Amino acid sequence: MRIPSSPKAPCGARHRRRVRRWRATGTEEHLSAHTRRRRWAIALAAVLASTAGTVGVAPAEAVAARTPPGLVVADGATQPVFSMAEAIRETVHVRSDMDSDGDGVLDTITALVIRPEETNSALKVASIVKASPYWTVQSAAARRSTVTDPIADPATHWSGWLDEYFVPRGYAVLEVEIAGTGTSEGCLSVGGAEDQRSVTAVIDWLNGRTTAAYGDGSPAVASWSTGSIGMYGVSYDGTLATQVAETGIDGLKTIVPVGAISSWYDYTRAQGIGYRSWPVRYMQGFTTRWGNAGSRLDCVAQYQGVGDGETQAGWDHGPFFVARDYRDDVDQVTASVFLVHGQQDDNVKTTQWGRYWDQLVAHDVPRRVYLHDAAHVDPFYSEPRDPVGRWMDHWLYDIDNGVMDEPQATVARPDGTRVTEAAWPPSTTTDTSLYLGPAGNGAAGSLTATPVSGSQQFTSSGAVAETTMVSSPGTAESYRLAYLSPTLPSAHRLSGATRVELAFTSATTSTPLTVLLVHYTGGSSTRVVARGSLDARNRDSLTTATPLTPGQRHVGTVLLEPKDYLFPAGSQIGLIITGNLNEFIHPDPQAGQVTVALGASRAVLPLTVTPAPACADPAWNPTSIYSGSDVVSHNGRRWRAQWWTQNQEPGTTGQFGVWVDLGPC
Repeated sequence: MRIPSSPKAPCGARHRRRVRRWRATGTEEHLSAHTRRRRWAIALAAVLASTAGTVGVAPAEAVAARTPPGLVVADGATQPVFSMAEAIRETVHVRSDMDSDGDGVLDTITALVIRPEETNSALKVASIVKASPYWTVQSAAARRSTVTDPIADPATHWSGWLDEYFVPRGYAVLEVEIAGTGTSEGCLSVGGAEDQRSVTAVIDWLNGRTTAAYGDGSPAVASWSTGSIGMYGVSYDGTLATQVAETGIDGLKTIVPVGAISSWYDYTRAQGIGYRSWPVRYMQGFTTRWGNAGSRLDCVAQYQGVGDGETQAGWDHGPFFVARDYRDDVDQVTASVFLVHGQQDDNVKTTQWGRYWDQLVAHDVPRRVYLHDAAHVDPFYSEPRDPVGRWMDHWLYDIDNGVMDEPQATVARPDGTRVTEAAWPPSTTTDTSLYLGPAGNGAAGSLTATPVSGSQQFTSSGAVAETTMVSSPGTAESYRLAYLSPTLPSAHRLSGATRVELAFTSATTSTPLTVLLVHYTGGSSTRVVARGSLDARNRDSLTTATPLTPGQRHVGTVLLEPKDYLFPAGSQIGLIITGNLNEFIHPDPQAGQVTVALGASRAVLPLTVTPAPACADPAWNPTSIYSGSDVVSHNGRRWRAQWWTQNQEPGTTGQFGVWVDLGPC
């Protein structure tokens, strides 16, 4: 989700001027905001009177109707037996509990509904809710959440797959236009309370706790609703699901956030420094780009407040972002959570799901995660949707289909294979320390199990492209430091977030510290696995920046994005350390020369290491003396000495060093 300098929105569609629409089943009128409010006020009395006996009924009826008559269940899943062509389509305007634009009238929230025709008789169904700021302005292509240039073609509701999949299986599907967007009243808040309350109003309506009207003012009563709701969404839409779940609202049984935000601070910033794709007032820009015409007139002060809030502390953390962190209230979550995220998502980075998952584990929230290997997309556009369907069946209809007995985590590898785990991270994962070691004979620096003395330095130059930054690690470059592990004798699986602890001195009072975790094969970069940056002034606190003292040693920890990645046998784990990296972060003009103390600096990787194959050759011993042609085994590989050596570890001496790699045992 992003608006870069040319701004991009989370799902990448160009804003178009919109007209407020007041929809009724089979009709559509164009009304001004004030006309609509007057009409709502006139209709409200009638709605309240006519529904006085029905408000609150849905939850009571829901208990007896959790598995509605008419549903067909086979092999633990609802079957597509209801006609999509005959489904009821309607638009309702739900009375919220907020007046976010300050006009003295409670905001109404627009929701479009598709439900089986049988719900006009006795059938009661559960609901799938997808809320979004993008309805009426977002194209079908963009709604699939690929990160592309803005798309200007017209937007339509029901361009996704949820209605086509779930309505025939006996669900209602709702698309909700949050406050200040589409035809809903009020102000967009970009992750704030108004976003959240837009959706809780609709959940309340589905449970008989508030009222709604059609466009002609007649009451809209969800008498067909069981009161059980699941939320689904990609990008901002999935973020809304995460945000609503923290309320613990009654009726929300499960959420499926796909590529979703759990902290707006971590979405726009990395440890005290801004991500390059997001301008400093990104969130205010989002309101004017995606808010509807009415909100852009009525919410000028509110939208200015969004910009002032996000910039109050510069790139540091502050109250504005505390209110937009949904990890802090996971103890209030009563819904189950099925997380879906792409491991190459550089828009909503994997930090978003990883740190949220940690809180789900800590609070024992029923959970599942699927990590696909693509970027910022909904994988279920191209993959089977039954995993989502069976999940919803279990949580919304109490179907005993065993989903909670299945593996908790599924990880798709780049080659298309999948691995499953009973828990994530796997129980075999162990924090493994790799210390920074010096370069030798023109080779890259080393990553070793034991600390060594020495220091190395670089001078920040953000103009270098990332592809150049990670290439030719054996070549010394002034703008970076490069470190390689020995060739891996067996597969090493990374499961979690790497942290890099750096002891350093700076020639200036301010510098970023940027680290890239790289998979190398034969000295060439195969993939940048994870990234992380720290404003060194925020080494002790994200809320308070403390300038560096030039020449004085400081210690800072760079947190990389969590990943589940396999480094195969024969490859190498690499670290690139630099300062400014303009493709990744906003550059710091003060950044200059940085000296890193090797023995006091290390990377800590959560790894599962497959045992290396047994070797017939004698194991290398650091105290033994070896002469030319002596062969030893080390880390599952065979090595031949080219000349006299002692205490020089095979795999760390480089291409022209004393040890020649003879391959695996």
